[in-house]
Amino acid sequence: MTAQRAAIHTKTRPGLIALKVADLDAQIHFYQEALGMRPHWRDGKRAGLGAGGADLLVLSKHPGYRRYERIAGLYHFALLYPSQRELARAVTRLFSLRYRNYPTDHVMTKTTYLEDPEGNGIELYAESPEDGSFAIENGGFVTRRTDGSLSSGREALDLEALFAHLQPGDDPAALMAAEVRLGHIHLHVSHLDEAVDFYERVIGFDLKGVSHPLQAAFLSAGGYHHHIGLNTWQGAGAPIPPADALGLHFFSIELPGEQALRDTAERISASGAVFQESEGGIRLSDPSGHQVYLTTRKN
Repeated sequence: MTAQRAAIHTKTRPGLIALKVADLDAQIHFYQEALGMRPHWRDGKRAGLGAGGADLLVLSKHPGYRRYERIAGLYHFALLYPSQRELARAVTRLFSLRYRNYPTDHVMTKTTYLEDPEGNGIELYAESPEDGSFAIENGGFVTRRTDGSLSSGREALDLEALFAHLQPGDDPAALMAAEVRLGHIHLHVSHLDEAVDFYERVIGFDLKGVSHPLQAAFLSAGGYHHHIGLNTWQGAGAPIPPADALGLHFFSIELPGEQALRDTAERISASGAVFQESEGGIRLSDPSGHQVYLTTRKN
């Protein structure tokens, strides 16, 4: 791997996710009720929500837009919780609302999956590296527990063990923990190798693993298991989202300072990729039509 490909700052991480929605009021209600997000601001057909600090989610209303199938786009965005205790509170909240979700044990993380009312995929997770690790080896996903035994990495989560982290007085109806942040973005892409090249060579993330048999790849900064997930599970050659597609609008990648942003902009320019300066950062599109906004961290 060349120095250019490993050059993104190690403290780089995802910032926020922006979604195009059909019913803004209903979506705001869902994210407040089901996930406990705080409303940060609203300006006509746009709104920002999060955990009380910088926005984690920006919603914009697009009447007449619709959802398409078998196209590139968002697979899910993942909210990282500061502890299994906070994840347990979030899962308890979903259960109390009888909102369908799928608690899953990835060994190195504990997680649950759900969709918002318009079909946008969401993952809620907490780190559990003490339980094991995950890697792509010889073209396959390999999940090892700390005792050396193998796991599918997709086992049902032990809810009794998760809920054991709760303490007396923990209120599932309380607002989302202030430490919650965007942990990773997972995308349906048109062509796997092309997408890997963009996020590795152009943006500068480190490639953690790619599996052509499983049609998936993972990239990150600073040794993290993944900040970007890619797959062609909508079919190789899946079309770029049409202009009137609901779903992913853009997502941001936050660098820790102006110098790190300038270094990344220089690398992108040297790669020949086209970008635009915008609102204190730069914007560009990946080969599958996903809009990426590179900026500096707000807090």
